[in-house]
Amino acid sequence: MSDTIIDSEVAKENSSDSGLKKTNNGALATLTLVFFFWGFIAAGNSVFIPFCKDYFGLDQFQSQLIDFAFYGAYYLGALALFIFGSQTGKDLVGNWGYKKSIVFGLLFSAIGAAAMIVSVYYNQFTGMLFGLFIVALGFSLQQTAANPFMISLGDESTGSNRINLGGGINSLGTTIGPLVVALALFGSATYSQEELQNIDLYKIMLLYAGVGILFIGIAALFGFSKSVPHGKNDGKQEPAKKAVVALIVITGLLIACFAPVFSSYSSKDAQEIEIYEEQVAQFNTERDSGFVTSGMDQKTIQGIEDKIVHLKKPLENWRMMWLSAALLVILVGLLSINRIASRAKEGWGAMQYPQLTLGMLAIFVYVGVEVAVGSNISELLRQKEFGGYSSSEVAPFVAMFWGSLMIGRWAGAINAFDLKNNAKQILRFIVPLIAFAIVLLFSTLAGHDVQLLYWYIVCVLIQIGAFYLTKDKPALTLGVFGTLALVAMVIGLLSTGMITVYAFLSAGLFCSIMWPCIFSLSLAGLGKYQTQGSAFLVMMILGGAIIPPIQGKLMDFVGVQGSFIVGALCFVYLALFAFFVNRMLKKRGINFE
Repeated sequence: MSDTIIDSEVAKENSSDSGLKKTNNGALATLTLVFFFWGFIAAGNSVFIPFCKDYFGLDQFQSQLIDFAFYGAYYLGALALFIFGSQTGKDLVGNWGYKKSIVFGLLFSAIGAAAMIVSVYYNQFTGMLFGLFIVALGFSLQQTAANPFMISLGDESTGSNRINLGGGINSLGTTIGPLVVALALFGSATYSQEELQNIDLYKIMLLYAGVGILFIGIAALFGFSKSVPHGKNDGKQEPAKKAVVALIVITGLLIACFAPVFSSYSSKDAQEIEIYEEQVAQFNTERDSGFVTSGMDQKTIQGIEDKIVHLKKPLENWRMMWLSAALLVILVGLLSINRIASRAKEGWGAMQYPQLTLGMLAIFVYVGVEVAVGSNISELLRQKEFGGYSSSEVAPFVAMFWGSLMIGRWAGAINAFDLKNNAKQILRFIVPLIAFAIVLLFSTLAGHDVQLLYWYIVCVLIQIGAFYLTKDKPALTLGVFGTLALVAMVIGLLSTGMITVYAFLSAGLFCSIMWPCIFSLSLAGLGKYQTQGSAFLVMMILGGAIIPPIQGKLMDFVGVQGSFIVGALCFVYLALFAFFVNRMLKKRGINFE
């Protein structure tokens, strides 16, 4: 895409004394509302997942389909836009303009909210997945437009700071989202697993009705605001026919890998398991009530449980094999593209640059581990050795994980403001502590006891120290934070009790600034392919659809705590990516130190 032609509203802005184009603060404030809702809905899924598991009687993989539908929509939406642009030579978002694209995306998400309401009314889990898929398709269009729009609202040299500011507001949404969803589902009450199956879902309908109305309201505010420029450009897209073919092949292989997993849930063995599990549940209910009318005894139940184990083992092995194959498709696919495209560059577009293809894998891994930890921390807390909390009690911990992202991003957003260096250094210490206090305050106001989270401040102080050490250098920051996250995962795997919980929660602290670091390193030196490269990176939000279900299925083999080894492996790659790509760019004369 060629240089952006900003509308007259922006072009008329006066320059500051330093010669930098002044930031359109009115448009910036409006745009940050969109960032907020991305986080609000995405993090709310972390509470919705364990609830749906209990309410609909799902296994961990099935409940993780919420993430699969949500983040898979990001991939398919961005892929569709890229294929359209590559085939027609036109950038749809560029032709519409950033403003109109965001409005269309918001209205599309409102349609998804309506689909959620209908699905909840008819008590259909599959319909809920479809509704979330539509919401996320709208988000995909919004995000494709919002990041370059943020850059265009002021001087290009300070664009990343505005994106960080948007990320900080996004994280406020991720902090509030789990608490609001928990209140909508449970109010101030605590429910047992059995009671959750009888809960009334009308509050979810009200929640998504409110969300849908807000989507429409923000679309109207955005569309009619005179302070928000249209942000149109010439709408041309650089051709990349080989990249199109490669991505279509990868998508087809992913569908081929997931199809056997989905179909296995309607297989004869799966149906037998469901019948046997219903018999066991009926016996346990009758035994607890003191009136056993089914004619079964403990010996009979033991025999049925043995049959369940016998049927489940090969079925779970089959599912795990295909899930692993899906992950392998991404890993081998991107690494193969990296090797082939670097040798014969024609037709690959932005993928001819190795830092971009390696960065695509880094975004895939980063989003995957962030969502996997956030979505599976609830299951860890339900185990007796980690508190034995019910689905209605995990909200403050989930909020702290997503709040950890806010803590780091607020610290990173300090550079978005024109402050003296001494003031920035002081704020870099104070702001994370204020953000930590705000997370605790929100949880307290929601009626939760947060005393167990007070000592989490130690983890926050470690993150603050890392900020001072890395001095805003993208490669060093990603390398240090990736290493610290790996250490946290290892501590969590080897420890017990609250130490393990703190360690896994702190992954949010260290993930907080990875997105802009990966983007900076991946897009460095791409020239005219930078916008296309950005679209490729957005596609790899797909990691949030694939890695969490794999961790969910791995729990059946190594237990809940052991499944977090997935996170450790992800952070190994992120730390190595920072090192190797930095060295690669240095050889080309691009220095990030």
